[in-house]
Order: sequence, then structure tokens, then C-alpha cells
Amino acid sequence: MSHHEQFYINGEWVSPVSPKTLDVINPATEEAFTRISVGSAADVDKAVAAAKTAFETFSRTTPAERLALLKRVHEVYLERFEDIARAVSAEMGAPLAFARDAQAWAGRGHLESTIKAFETYEFSEKRGTTMVVKEPIGVCALITPWNWPLNQIVCKVAPAIAAGCTVVLKPSEIAPISGIVFAEIMHEAGVPKGVFNLVNGTGPDVGQVMASHLDVDMVSFTGSTRAGIIVAKAAADTVKRVAQELGGKSANIILPDADFEMAVTKGVRGCFSNTGQSCDAPTRMLVPRDRHDEALAIAKVAAEEFRTGDPNSEDTNLGPVVSDVQFSKIQGLIEKGIEEGATLVTGGLGRPDGLNRGYYVRPTIFGNVTPDMTIAREEIFGPVLSIISYEDEDDAIRIANDTVYGLAAYVQSTDIERARRVASRMRAGSVYLNYPAWDTMASFGGYKQSGNGREYADFGIHDFLEIKSIVGFGD
Repeated sequence: MSHHEQFYINGEWVSPVSPKTLDVINPATEEAFTRISVGSAADVDKAVAAAKTAFETFSRTTPAERLALLKRVHEVYLERFEDIARAVSAEMGAPLAFARDAQAWAGRGHLESTIKAFETYEFSEKRGTTMVVKEPIGVCALITPWNWPLNQIVCKVAPAIAAGCTVVLKPSEIAPISGIVFAEIMHEAGVPKGVFNLVNGTGPDVGQVMASHLDVDMVSFTGSTRAGIIVAKAAADTVKRVAQELGGKSANIILPDADFEMAVTKGVRGCFSNTGQSCDAPTRMLVPRDRHDEALAIAKVAAEEFRTGDPNSEDTNLGPVVSDVQFSKIQGLIEKGIEEGATLVTGGLGRPDGLNRGYYVRPTIFGNVTPDMTIAREEIFGPVLSIISYEDEDDAIRIANDTVYGLAAYVQSTDIERARRVASRMRAGSVYLNYPAWDTMASFGGYKQSGNGREYADFGIHDFLEIKSIVGFGD
């Protein structure tokens, strides 16, 4: 039986209080492939009440009990791995290989890193005659985006469970099916009633209600900076903790001593991964001024190697963007780049040749971009790369840091000491040197308007805990 038109509340699949449905569009076909129910304040009330009741007992479980539960979730996740990948491919248009190897893998990776960190996590520390203890914060509202659905669901749910919290999850209504599969996994794994709850719906009707709810103790939100501000304001009246992972406009500094062809080529691939729909994508490539034209030539070749098309084809490595709204936004920003005088190296407006439907964007490279241009300042969230020139190392760092965002930064150099020195001056939550492998044990989160708090591994567990000092505890 499909659970697409149900919510998961208090260990059961239930219908919404007030029936209302929403079509889920496959961005590769522009057609609905299923529909979901969307909730209201009444559904949120039910889910929060279930989580609040469950917290009374779940918060008193031992770390060993919660560790065993997470390991069982991991086992069932692996059993449903292909279902997750196919759900992500249908709702996002992700090529199947990418849906398996990156999207579904991300959820698995975060489960494994949370389990690994949890195995040695200390919930108390003696300081003289004071005992400092870490306790679960309470009922947590988790609001996740469409671009990396399992990545963001798991890196919130897993550490919350490890901490002893209970949760209400609202996945993105644009890509909700993978979240429903995850709820099925939690049910099959034997998560106690009320510990994990799922309500689908829109931001105004469900997300903001969760954020402002009197019985919610914390909100963990991932999405745009604009939406994050709305969530924070909704949460402010009840003075609850708000952890946010928001937008980015990450700079990729290619230093003069880098292996230039490799650095530029990998930079293009990093920008275009997930069809450019990653908040930490290296979307601003900074190159020495005297090698700007060389960078454009290399980037053009790298961009034109991408095969855009049917996500079910083994030849495809670039799918559509997620929605008509996103497609239109990207087209507008590409047009803005042309209007403001950037050099269109490849790509541009419209769909790639031979594709007449689907939200497909032409892989696009802009050169001669200046830091004040719109495409250098706004988050595009599509396969669009801006190449910017710099005079020297200090100038590169200045340009890189000249943004309201601070999620990620990238540095390429054959001199690791130089790369580390530049990294120390970057105002970003993560700095990646020479395109390292994805590390789910690293912290993830941003400076400035890219958010607050940190996710992944033990950093994520910490965000779901309160600190209590028991003074006069004794020797």
C-alpha cells in the first residue's frame, strides 16, 4: 500500500485532518507521477503531541539502547536503498547513477558517521565538584529541503535520535517521496511510537506552524536564507533554539601554482554536480588575471562534456533542475549575466538541443565576471559557473570573502602549506583543499547569512543537547 497520501504520526500511518492533496512533478517530464497529502496546523498539533508524550520515556533511554536503534535503522536503510534512489530520481530528476551513488549514499553515510561518533560520545564531564551533563533538548521540528533530501533528513534525524530527542519532520513538498520511504524505514526498524513523526506540507501551512509551536523546543532548518529568516522569526516568540543551514555562494580560488587544467576541470564538475543544486557548490571560480582566457578554454571543454537528458539513460550525467520555478529563476539570472556584460563562454538561455520538455538547463560558463555582477552575488542553484579574475593572493581572498554568505570555500594549490594559509583567511564554515573526498565526519555549516549551528557526526549530536551543570555534585 502506498503511503503517499498519509502522514506518519505516533507510530501509525494516518490521513490528514483536513484532506488536501498536491501533485508531485517529475521534472524530467513536467508531469505528475504521484500526489501527496499536505497538512495543516491540526496535523502539526497531533504530531507534536505524540512527540511530546514520547519524549518523557525516550529521553530516559540509555545511549546503548539508542545506538542499537540507529544500527537497526541503518540495516533497514540498506534494504531499501534502491527504493530511495528511485524515489529521488523521480522527484528530482536525478540521473539514476547519481541518485544511487550520491543521493541515497549520503543518507547511508550520515547514518554510519553518526553511529561511529555516537559510540564514543560522552554525555557527562566532571569538573572539580561540578558534573556537567548533556541532556536531550526535547521535541525537535526538522524542516528539510528538496536538493539533497536524504542527506538533510538523516543528518538531522540520526543525531536527534542519538541525543534522545523526539522529532517531527517536514520534508520539502517538492521532493517528498524519499522522505516517505524514510518514514517506512523508521517504522520497520521499530522506532518507538511518537519518537519519529512526519507531516508533509508547505512552509506557511506546516513549517512555520512547527517553528512557532509552543511545545517544540528546537527547530533545525535547511533551505534558502530567505526562508530561514522566516523560520527564525516564527520561532522567536517562544525563544526556542534554531539551527540553520542556509544559502551559499562559494568561491573556488585556483592559485597560480595549481595544476591548472585539472583544477579548472574539477571545479566545473563540482559546480555542476547535482545539476548545480547544492548550497556549497563552488560557483565562483577565481583565477589569476593573466590566465583568465586559459581558464575559459578549459572550462568550456569541461562543460561541454556533460550529457544532459533522460535520468533513466546510462549516458546521462546531468538531469533537469527540480521545478518550473527554479528553471525560470535560472533563466532570468543567465539573462542578467548577459545583460551585465559577462562573456558567455558556453551554454546560455533555453533548453539544450533536442530537449523540448523537462526543466533542463544548458550547462553554462560565464567569463569576465566582476564581483559586483548579479551572477557573482546571488545564489543561482543551477549549472552556471562564474569565472572571476584576481590580481594576487590577497585580492583573491578579498573577493572570495566579499559575500553575505559563508558556507564553503575551495582552494587549489600544489603547495599544501600555502593552501592551508589561504584557508585560514577564508570566512567560511568549511574549506576544501584540492578537491578532497566527501567527509561525513567533518563539521558542516556556515558563517554569516549561511546559517548557524553545525551538522554531521558528533557536531550534529551536540546541536540537539542542552548543557546542565550540577554544582556541588561531590568528589
